[in-house]
Amino acid sequence: MGSITYIIREAFSGFKNNLATVFGAIVTIYLSLSVIGIFMTATMIINQLVETVESQVAISVFISDDASEEDIWALQSYIHTLPDVGEVTFMTKEEALERFKEQSNSTIVDSLGDNPMPASIEIGLRDPSKISEVASMILENEIFLRICDDADNPNASIRYGQDVVDRLFSLTRIIRLVSTAVVALLIFVALIFINNTIRLAIFARRTEISIMKLVGASNGFIRRPFLLEGTLQALVGAGLAIATLRYGLNSLANSAALNIPWLNIRFTTIPIQLIDLSLLGAGLALGLFGSGWAMRRYLKA
Repeated sequence: MGSITYIIREAFSGFKNNLATVFGAIVTIYLSLSVIGIFMTATMIINQLVETVESQVAISVFISDDASEEDIWALQSYIHTLPDVGEVTFMTKEEALERFKEQSNSTIVDSLGDNPMPASIEIGLRDPSKISEVASMILENEIFLRICDDADNPNASIRYGQDVVDRLFSLTRIIRLVSTAVVALLIFVALIFINNTIRLAIFARRTEISIMKLVGASNGFIRRPFLLEGTLQALVGAGLAIATLRYGLNSLANSAALNIPWLNIRFTTIPIQLIDLSLLGAGLALGLFGSGWAMRRYLKA
């Protein structure tokens, strides 16, 4: 019990007697974790937007006006059997015209005369990245080739914006790889800064450490107060970073709701508690590891 009391007393004594270096360590941890937290949140928002765009990726299969109900049903049944296909719905010519009216100028619609819109089969995907494979399998189907609205050019009867989709998935892969790499780099940089800051704090108390070693104190006994001190610094720095991040996220959510309501960002679905725990855990790990790493030079452990 006395040993625990000593460790706690020495840790808080280190706080009190080395305010400048302690403040430097806390600020370093705070800034490092704030940047990591901001980047984690930004990555989650970007992924949310990407997933929203991906969820809207679909295939439209245009059907000839002369197609029989049996052939349409048979093609739908075939499409249902394809891997990665989700919802499959049939849109009549009338429904297609109504949708066009909703998306276009009424003057344009009035000038169309007879309904020129083809019926179509709308296909949603469970895995949007498989859209090209699904489209290729539909193009090879005999029923589709027989009832598509452009028999001379079947490729024109199936639309999913291949070039746009390919660019989209290339971009999302790059975003996710870059996000992972940057977060890893930030953690490494934070560790270097924290280690250097704590090393300065230990250097300022090198005489005290030398005296303790001379009187027979073990490395573990000497190390514990510094580890606790590093943990306390990490807790304060992480707490400040979490508070700053929460305030910033709330402000951003309110600003987005007022200024860009059309942008589909659901801030309430961002796992802020998970980010908080991640920052707290990262702060503790950085503080402990940084303290232990910095002390090796003096304890030769």
